[in-house]
Amino acid sequence: MTNLVTGRFQGAGTASDPERTTFAAMQDGWVAQQRSRQLKASTIEGRLAVVRRFTEYSNQYPWQWTPTEFEAFVTSLAGARPTTIRGYQAALRIFLEYLTSSDYEWVSKCTEQFGSAPSQVVTEWNSYHHTTPYEGDPGRRPLTYDEVQRLFDAADGLVESIRGRGRKGAIAAQRDAIVLKVVYAFGLRRRELWGLDIADLHGNPKVPDYGNAGCLFVRWGKSSRGGPPKRRSVLLVPEMDWVIDPLKQWMEDLRPAFGPVGHPALFLSERAGRLSLRSINRAFNDARQEAGLPEELDLHSLRHSYVTHLIEFDYPERFVQDQVGHQYASTTAVYAGVSDDYRHRLLQRVLDRDRHRWEDQS
Repeated sequence: MTNLVTGRFQGAGTASDPERTTFAAMQDGWVAQQRSRQLKASTIEGRLAVVRRFTEYSNQYPWQWTPTEFEAFVTSLAGARPTTIRGYQAALRIFLEYLTSSDYEWVSKCTEQFGSAPSQVVTEWNSYHHTTPYEGDPGRRPLTYDEVQRLFDAADGLVESIRGRGRKGAIAAQRDAIVLKVVYAFGLRRRELWGLDIADLHGNPKVPDYGNAGCLFVRWGKSSRGGPPKRRSVLLVPEMDWVIDPLKQWMEDLRPAFGPVGHPALFLSERAGRLSLRSINRAFNDARQEAGLPEELDLHSLRHSYVTHLIEFDYPERFVQDQVGHQYASTTAVYAGVSDDYRHRLLQRVLDRDRHRWEDQS
């Protein structure tokens, strides 16, 4: 059977190939509609890739799709994460909503040309629903205090190991160790760390001793539904003030060795450009391996750790929510994995409070 998608990448089709021409026009129209909604290019391309993948799997055009074919496609994704499956379903549902809308006349055009029309094949009855607050890898969890310390010790140890062998890269390893400490101390996402500029370091007038590390202005927060990146200010809390010295060392001693003074990025690569997302991931993975921590832990686990530890430090939930930029408190709750020790201390405080109240009344 002819592959229906391959031709789309080679051209838009010809008058003698109306099926391919129509499918190409559908994709172009859908892209234009999404662009008009100011969706990010990566979001649009990701959705389009799903449509092409389903078309290739079924070897059918959209006006030929059926619920049965869609269900077989989803079944073929066995082993994929629930969030991935739901993302595929959402992309196909949105594409078909566009095609079946009376605003674009694809139904009448296809009926006239091919004798069949697109219909919604993604329904409530064959879709994977979001039933639990958290569907990520259960192995990805907050690090304990000891594990955070082991991670940082391992990152610092890599610096000494490189120096001891007389190899290049000791300064880059120092940078990587500081990157991990900043991620944890401010509860940052990977892209938020990547997007930091020197100008995003600010002082906190309430705590002048923190210098320009008292407040971090995050400009690349996670966006909502294709909107622009969210912005927030993250205050340095006293329990994390140990990050001030590493940041000062980076700014005064290490950063000048990486590139021109005029570059805005806070963390630079060896090529004097902004440190890449891949390099940030690698910094964590190298330290995790050196520390002997579970492979399921990743850079985002440090953000989970930050949320958990702030709660264990008794910061109010709303403060923690604002610090990490969550729109809903339920999201912050999902990130938290407080220790048994914290719960025991919390219970003891309640018991002590009730005991004092009983003594006052008697």
